[in-house]
Amino acid sequence: MRNWGHCRNNQGFTLIELIVAMVVISVALVGVMSVINYTTLHSADPVLRHQAIAIAEAYMEEITLKNYFDPDADETGETRSTFDDVDDYNGLNDNGAHDQNGNAISGLDNYAVAVAVQSLTNWEGIAALKIDVTVTDPAGESLVLTGYRANY
Repeated sequence: MRNWGHCRNNQGFTLIELIVAMVVISVALVGVMSVINYTTLHSADPVLRHQAIAIAEAYMEEITLKNYFDPDADETGETRSTFDDVDDYNGLNDNGAHDQNGNAISGLDNYAVAVAVQSLTNWEGIAALKIDVTVTDPAGESLVLTGYRANY
């Protein structure tokens, strides 16, 4: 019969080795969990950014499709649905995204939209308007889309 107590090739871990291994695994696990937590908290950010881009592009398309000059030269009593030239949008501030008739778009009420139109007096020899559409998403991040409308 063999006496295992006197064998020099005993396999296993000492108590110190086990404690060190548990500490190393714990530190690694905390790091991995921190990354997972950060990713989970910020997973909606790309969705918010894409939605803000879509809103800004929709506003920009609506504005740039309007006339360069006011066709009726009457600025009184205009609302979003009666805007007929690019300059009418200057100073537009919407709390929540709205369609071209001024109706709120469901589900986008946490976005803020601001429009600024600026006249460029000798921009490459042509009369032009610079249009800045700023969209602020629910997380407070702002996106500015800039476009130009020339007098052609």
